[in-house]
Amino acid sequence: MKVIIIDDEKKARQLLEIIIHENYPDIKICELCEDLASGVRAIKKHRPNLVFLDIEMPGHSGLELIDFFNEDEVDFSLVFVTAYNEYAIQAFRLSAIDYILKPINTTALQEAIEKYKKQEFKQLKLIEALKQNLNAESERKIAIPSRENVNYISPNDIIYIKADGAYSVFYLSKGQKHMLSRNLKYVEDMLSTFSNFKRCHKSYIVNTKEIQSYNRSKSTLLLTDDSEISISDERISEVLI
Repeated sequence: MKVIIIDDEKKARQLLEIIIHENYPDIKICELCEDLASGVRAIKKHRPNLVFLDIEMPGHSGLELIDFFNEDEVDFSLVFVTAYNEYAIQAFRLSAIDYILKPINTTALQEAIEKYKKQEFKQLKLIEALKQNLNAESERKIAIPSRENVNYISPNDIIYIKADGAYSVFYLSKGQKHMLSRNLKYVEDMLSTFSNFKRCHKSYIVNTKEIQSYNRSKSTLLLTDDSEISISDERISEVLI
């Protein structure tokens, strides 16, 4: 695997380089770049598999990197390195974009690299979703990538989400459903800024606006699409009040 690091902070570049060398000696770090322009040149020269990119740099946002390439040239994956606030972190989660928070630690790096190895889709369309979700004036949408395309879901269309191993299945209005390659805890964090989404069971997150009734004897919720899902006793007050 070939890697390029783009960050205007010298110590941040060096720290990431050290952590990669110590944990992944088989990874080749092609170049350390201090700004977006040198990063673009390095990518075109070395054709890396993975680019670690600081999102906040003087002169250019890391989000602008893609603008310097044609669509067919974007054959690398990105992991953003950021010190952003919680609002921005939610945008990363909604867009299914991998990120590492500063200060960087070994565990976060390992998780990012392992996710890259399992990745089956290109990120280009996810970057567009991230731009929209970082725009305070735009409606935030959830990006659900597949091998062929990216589906954009409005939170208002979600009825409930069900755990399926390491995946989460989104059940939407009009009978649609989509699978996201993230576990339910990730989805719970992703939706934490939306007050109407509650974890009602170890296997379910429910949109409380879609609840029709609660069956006390069965410990279930009847939803607007006539689905019946379980609710844990300890979560009743949080979900129903």
